[in-house]
Amino acid sequence: MGVFRKSNEPDPNDHREPQPAEPPPTDGPPTDGPPTDGPPTDALPPTDALPAARAAEELAALTEEMEQPGESARRSGARRAAALVRSVARTLRRGGLITARGAGIGGRALTERVLLTAPRIPVRDLATLRAQHPHATDPEALADLLTAGAVRTSAAVGAGIGATAMLPVPPAMLVELAAETLVVAAVEIKLIAELHQVYGIPATGSATQRGVAYTTAWADRRGIDAGALAHPAGLAAVAGLAVGSEVRQKVRRRVTRSTLRKLPSLAPLLVGAGIGAMSNRADTARLALRVRKDLRTRSAPPGYWAAAAPS
Repeated sequence: MGVFRKSNEPDPNDHREPQPAEPPPTDGPPTDGPPTDGPPTDALPPTDALPAARAAEELAALTEEMEQPGESARRSGARRAAALVRSVARTLRRGGLITARGAGIGGRALTERVLLTAPRIPVRDLATLRAQHPHATDPEALADLLTAGAVRTSAAVGAGIGATAMLPVPPAMLVELAAETLVVAAVEIKLIAELHQVYGIPATGSATQRGVAYTTAWADRRGIDAGALAHPAGLAAVAGLAVGSEVRQKVRRRVTRSTLRKLPSLAPLLVGAGIGAMSNRADTARLALRVRKDLRTRSAPPGYWAAAAPS
C-alpha cells in the first residue's frame, strides 16, 4: 500500500518496511494507522460535531423504542444499539482518542467526552413523557417504564460488545469497549435526568449547567445535590466545577470503574455477549434504584404532576 506512510524524509535504504531504529518524528497524533478515507485530525472539530448530533438523535430513538412493549421493539432496539456503538467507535477512531494500544480507556479522554456529551443528551420534559406513556397514572408507574427501557438499552449495548469479542484484532475490541462505556453512560445520564422530571425536581439553568449537574449525579449514583436545586446559584457553581478538578475526578473514577466492569464482556464467542448484557442490566437497574430512592425523599412542587397531564 503506497500511501501507508507519507514521510517527507524518506530513507533511501528503506526496504518497503520502515526500520524501527529510525522512526519518523512523532510530534503530532499517532501515525500507526491514520485513516485514508477522511480529513486529517486538524479537521476534527467540524467533523466531530455532526456525529455527536446524530448519536444524540439515535440515543433518543433507541431509548424510546426500548420503552415499548413487544419482542419486535426489542429486536429492532438491539440492532439500533449495535449501530450506535459502531458509530461512536468510528468517532473515537477519527478523533484519535483511542490509539492502537488502547491508551485512554477509562481515562482522561473518555472523561472529557462524557462531560462534552452530557449537554447534548436529549431529555424529555414531564409533559412529553406523560404524552408518550398515557397509561402511567402516577410518578412511580412512569419511573418504572423509564427504568425498564434504560435497563433494556444497556443490556442490548452490552450484548453487542460481547459479540465484538469475536474480532481478531484486540485494538478494535478496545475501541468498541470505550464506545460502549460512553453509550451506557449517556443512557444512564438520560435516565437520571428524566427521573428528575418524573419526580418533579428537574435541574434548571443552561444546557451545560444541567448536563454537568446530571453527570455529577451519575458519578455520585444519586440525585442532584439538594442544596444546588434549592439555590439556582448553587447549580451554577456546580456547573463551574466542570472545568476544575472535583467533578472531573468524580466522573473519571466512575468512567474507569464502568470500563473495568465491562472487561469480562470481551470473553470469546457468545459468552461475552451474555456477560455484557447481564452486567449492564444489573448496573443500570442498581443505579435507577438508588437514584429513585433518593428522589423520593425530595419535596416536589404541589400539583406538578397534574399540570403536565396530556391534553
